[in-house]
Amino acid sequence: MFGRKKNRKTNPEKKIYDPSVYKPVLHCSICNGEQVAGFKNRKTGKFEEVMFIRNEAELAEFLKRYGLDGIEKEY
Repeated sequence: MFGRKKNRKTNPEKKIYDPSVYKPVLHCSICNGEQVAGFKNRKTGKFEEVMFIRNEAELAEFLKRYGLDGIEKEY
């Protein structure tokens, strides 16, 4: 209960995903502007959330983490 807090920072190392199975997508809400970055399965269409995007710096971090040049937006 009164133990030390664990450091929950994410590891900024480059992550790997399979581009033949998943495509990177930025889900954007039309009504409130929320953005969620993640990967969409090319066969099933299921979206897997990875990171909530609040500003351009967080989007740049997501792109850097997965080695991406750009990302497709879906509304």
